Amino acid sequence: MTDYLYDLLVPHLEKTSSTETRPNVNDPATINYLSRLTTLQLDSLRGAEPKLLAQASHSTLLSLQSLSTRSSKSIIASADHLSHLKRGLSDLASDTGLVRDDMLVLDKAAVNFSEKYSRSGENEVLDRRKKALLMYRNVDRISDILDLPTLLSSAINSSNTLGTSGNTGYASALDLHAHIKRLHLLYQDSKLLKSIYNQAEEAMREMTTNLIMSLRGQGIKLAAAMRTIGWLRRIAPDLAGSPSDEGSLGALFLVCRLANLVSMLEALDPLRELADQETIRRLANKDNITNGNAWSGGQQTERYLKRYIEIFREQSFAIISMFKSIFPSAEAVRSDDPGIHLKSLELKTITPIQEPIKDEPLLPLPSALATFPMHLMELLTEKLKQYMPNVQDKASRESLLTQVLYCAGSLGRLGADFGMTLASLVDDDSNSEYAEPPEWVAVMKKHRILASRLELLSGTVSGQSKVAPSSIGVASKHPNP
Repeated sequence: MTDYLYDLLVPHLEKTSSTETRPNVNDPATINYLSRLTTLQLDSLRGAEPKLLAQASHSTLLSLQSLSTRSSKSIIASADHLSHLKRGLSDLASDTGLVRDDMLVLDKAAVNFSEKYSRSGENEVLDRRKKALLMYRNVDRISDILDLPTLLSSAINSSNTLGTSGNTGYASALDLHAHIKRLHLLYQDSKLLKSIYNQAEEAMREMTTNLIMSLRGQGIKLAAAMRTIGWLRRIAPDLAGSPSDEGSLGALFLVCRLANLVSMLEALDPLRELADQETIRRLANKDNITNGNAWSGGQQTERYLKRYIEIFREQSFAIISMFKSIFPSAEAVRSDDPGIHLKSLELKTITPIQEPIKDEPLLPLPSALATFPMHLMELLTEKLKQYMPNVQDKASRESLLTQVLYCAGSLGRLGADFGMTLASLVDDDSNSEYAEPPEWVAVMKKHRILASRLELLSGTVSGQSKVAPSSIGVASKHPNP
């Protein structure tokens, strides 16, 4: 019914509206309106319906005008957006295609990245990053390790500055070196620890040099020497040998102290030069002396020899006694070892605990102290033989020889008595003007008499000290009335 009605109204609609504004027959609003028209009477269609349509059109026009007034900007913006919507959709389509193409490239890159940085296999980049992360986490420990050589050098330098009082510095340096050595043994493949270990070894060589130089110093005490030898045992265990053997440290100690002795004796060079001048004058006047003229010189030589013997006695006794205190096991030398077997030296020889090496027939070597007293005696006798002829005064010569005997007795307390060497110090020609017995015999007799008197005096004093308490006890038991 609505279709027929629509067909009737189409010619009228073509006159009043264009094709674009013509109502669509399939529109629900059009269908509802045509259905409503079929229900109206003819009078309503002619009179009331046009008025209603005009009123509805007017109200719609007013609504559109108010809407355009209120939302003109939104409508304009919507119109602009609508005009650009087609171009935006085309751009979106093209960009979507580009994204689709790039997604393939991104997928390949993601696959390559996952394969490259996979933890299942070895990867150099990951290894470097792991090492960097590990280093970052342990930067404090690495910094402490890098500071170890500096701390070691500071400890050694502080001990050198303080001298004998810087015992704590050397002890700390040895502890630091032991720690660095332990780290090097644990991580031998580390180049960093190897470099630190090399620096520590260089510092310890410097410390060893300083310790050896301290052994050559003047006025070193027994406690300081024992500490120094103990530190050298820890620094250079190869030189220390076994616990029951002195190793090479004994020889090192004797060499250092001998160098100190020689330097102290060389300090007497001004007196020695005066003695040399007297020697030159004596040799120049040798013919006059042989003709019976008396030699009036020798005073400067006597001063030189007295001071020389005095320094020699003090220092030689200190060296040997200090050596025996530091190396008590050095006296345990095999009796069949090659060495000095002089009865006057009274060197004790016992069999050591350590067995000799069968492949080395010359081992074990004797103690360095076995030949050291002979070297000291040669040092003294050489000077005496050189300068004793300058001293012709009998009292002066006897005084010098007595001083030599005291020196020999001092070393005899340590098993190195060389008193019998006096016989080789005096030539027969120099003693021709003196009556028999020889000069050295008379000096030894006087020395022995004086020594016996001193022993008797010391025995009397000790006997009185023992008797005094007993006499006091008897007096207390029997008091005087």
